[in-house]
Amino acid sequence: ILLRGMQQASEADDEHKRIEHHKLNAMLGFCELTTCRREALMRYFGDRIEPPCGNCDNCLEPVETWDATEAARKALSCVYRTGQRFGVQYVIDVLLGKMNERIERSGHERLSTFGIGSDVDRREWRSVFRQLVSRGLLRVDLEGYGSLLLTPESRPVLRGEAEVRLRRDARLAPRRRVRARGAAASRARPLPGESEALWEALRERRRELAASQGVPPYVIFHDASLKEMAEHRPRTLEEFATIPGVGEKKLNRYGRVFVELIRAHG
Repeated sequence: ILLRGMQQASEADDEHKRIEHHKLNAMLGFCELTTCRREALMRYFGDRIEPPCGNCDNCLEPVETWDATEAARKALSCVYRTGQRFGVQYVIDVLLGKMNERIERSGHERLSTFGIGSDVDRREWRSVFRQLVSRGLLRVDLEGYGSLLLTPESRPVLRGEAEVRLRRDARLAPRRRVRARGAAASRARPLPGESEALWEALRERRRELAASQGVPPYVIFHDASLKEMAEHRPRTLEEFATIPGVGEKKLNRYGRVFVELIRAHG
């Protein structure tokens, strides 16, 4: 958000702003990768490695993904049918069936892809396109005003011969406000008897994770967060995200492990 604001406020010419905008999108796409990060970096420099490195965060702890094959085919098909002459925002407008002067002037409201992506919101489509670029299924023509171009790797997907799985963004529930002394109060408050066993199980799981990563237990979660888990027993990732001390990074890294443990305790 900060970088986008700096770009918009910049006194640079439009071409420079456009290039910086696509560089930022490329960085975001790299963050959203579900596949080996080293593979992506090597591909960026025109090289390839096989098999995946086995050492990056995605290789060591695979992230939650969704079957985006249909969405990817819609996106790639829309890029093709609009002539590979337009950028992300325009293609998303066509997918969403948004009528505007540019689309009407180009006659793209008559395309078979017009409006076929209305079941996905604009934010999610932007993520899909960023990830398709990072995966090498699309590339951005920086000399052609940011037009999206198909790559040879996109053909199997368009022909229905390959599956595409993309990173699923965690939908975080609104956070509860924590009182200034909430953490201290949580540490001091005794747990009900039925939560004591779960509390000990949570501490043991935290200890195992800390030992495997070579870090102190509090780096995983503080006691106050574990007590909140034991008391409120979140059973979904959305509920788990409301626990004080659970940020997006820890939600993605530890959420499923702790939610499954809580479910196992009934």
